[in-house]
Amino acid sequence: MIDDGSENLFQGFWPFMKRFLILFLPLWVFLIGYSAGLHILLSAVLAGLSVSTIAMFEKYQLKQENDSTTAGNKVIK
Repeated sequence: MIDDGSENLFQGFWPFMKRFLILFLPLWVFLIGYSAGLHILLSAVLAGLSVSTIAMFEKYQLKQENDSTTAGNKVIK
């Protein structure tokens, strides 16, 4: 089984948060944009782009965690 390390983010709470955010973040972004008076297509595009921010955030957090754990393992510093 391949371990990507994402289940260790936020003390194991990340997989549940991720599922919740992927479902509801685009809806929230769309409703906020639409109620702010943005055109419906622009609100929809922003809502679609909000899903990719979740993946980028996860990748950034995993990179930070990996860098902090491998900092002490370098032979040449």
